[in-house]
Amino acid sequence: MNSHKDLYNMGKKGKDIIQAKGFTIEVITNDFVNDFISLTDIAKYKSDEPNDVIKNWMRSKDTIEFLGLWELLNNPNFKPVEFDGFKKEAGYNAFTMSPKKWIENTNAIGLISRAGRNGGTFAHKDIAFEFASWISAEFKLYIIKDYERLKQDETNRLSLAWNVKREISKLNYKIHTEAVKTYLITKELSKYHQSITYASEADVLNVALFGMTAKEWREQNPDLKGNLRDYASIPQLLVLANMESYNAILIKQGISQPERLLLLNKMAIEQLKVIENHQGRLLS
Repeated sequence: MNSHKDLYNMGKKGKDIIQAKGFTIEVITNDFVNDFISLTDIAKYKSDEPNDVIKNWMRSKDTIEFLGLWELLNNPNFKPVEFDGFKKEAGYNAFTMSPKKWIENTNAIGLISRAGRNGGTFAHKDIAFEFASWISAEFKLYIIKDYERLKQDETNRLSLAWNVKREISKLNYKIHTEAVKTYLITKELSKYHQSITYASEADVLNVALFGMTAKEWREQNPDLKGNLRDYASIPQLLVLANMESYNAILIKQGISQPERLLLLNKMAIEQLKVIENHQGRLLS
């Protein structure tokens, strides 16, 4: 079973393409921040043997130094001793390097090497742009131009999806609070106790989905503005909207809060798994 931390950290992944001077270049997007671009596709601009082009690039001392510096800045598990060894050997005629060798020996994360029909070498965008510069400064500019177009399209789609999700969440929140008001809040309760009931029900959803109450999140993140749900991913917001509707039904059925918490947590885990599996198929 996924831990609450795992549920909170589930991200988005997907595949897209960019076009540069008639060449199609695949992009793998992780959380819309850490994109990996196909070096294999970029290398095809120079040769019909892209793997050889990549290996030749990796034989350079400048390349090894750049890759190592990138890893040192971004990868706490990088192996600097192995990196130093490669750096000393790089540039000599006998020195050879491949993405797989680099990854396996240094525990690098900036490159991804995939075997098979749909495989190839992918690199973090920082590294991919450096590789493109080595291939052709002109070609790099075309890549960057269409990459920026891609990111703008993603931003527009995310903005639309976010707005739609916020509207759905508002509607489900109204349904949810009406159910709380009708079935849990009696006339005998003071306004103070009514507010506690509302907060408690909101935290039932927070605990079921995020593993913490709103107060606990604020205590753990004193420097962040807003609230826990402001930092939720789109999949989490989608599941949250479904949970609000489901919780309203459970409240009407008279299910106790502890029982509802367990049912809602089970629902959150199952639905996030479905979303994660669907995203995984996009990358396969």
